[in-house]
Amino acid sequence: MNQTNQQPIELISFNLCPFVQRSVITLLKKGVDFKITYIDLANKPDWFLKISPLGKVPVLRYGDEVLFESAVINEFLDEITPDPLLPSLPLEKAKQRAWVEFSSGALVDQYLMSAAKTEDDFKKHSEALNSKLTRLNELIESDFFAGKEFTLIDSAIAPLFTRFQVMAEKLDHDFVEHFDKLKLYAAKVLSLDFVKGSVLSNFDDLYLAYLDKNQSYLLAK
Repeated sequence: MNQTNQQPIELISFNLCPFVQRSVITLLKKGVDFKITYIDLANKPDWFLKISPLGKVPVLRYGDEVLFESAVINEFLDEITPDPLLPSLPLEKAKQRAWVEFSSGALVDQYLMSAAKTEDDFKKHSEALNSKLTRLNELIESDFFAGKEFTLIDSAIAPLFTRFQVMAEKLDHDFVEHFDKLKLYAAKVLSLDFVKGSVLSNFDDLYLAYLDKNQSYLLAK
């Protein structure tokens, strides 16, 4: 049974991490009060390494307890707050969990593509990403992934399109241009206030600076 959050919530974040963005989307969608603390993943503080077994973000502090991994964090947040974003039936819940995992692979492909420094690497990771986008495009039949209502799958996938939007608007590279259903879905999701508010106001500049610093092939196209 869902219950109202009684413990202070702190989300440990890196300002460009798509997996952190998933949890921010869920927190904002749920209207949960929370604090966000940004760290530099290139210079991780000792206190962070002590509480993060994998040395990765997001990490959620819930009172004196600590959780890690975005999918786990999102399900926990969903369970301790009203209006669940996952179905109650075990089979339907399991199916949605599986697609959350699938979307994690798409985010990794997107990261590897954006980090590619050579044409060959860019092509390899773009093809892997496009394969997943093709599958997603075949499945979406309504406003959101699982129907008319926003669910945790949408929280999980939305960061993908936040970054695609920057690539399309700033770099003239539209990855969803030829995916008719995904293009409509992306526009719907990115129009939501709790998705728009899930990244810093200067996210576009930060993301482009990151690509430049890492000599991304995207900037050479």
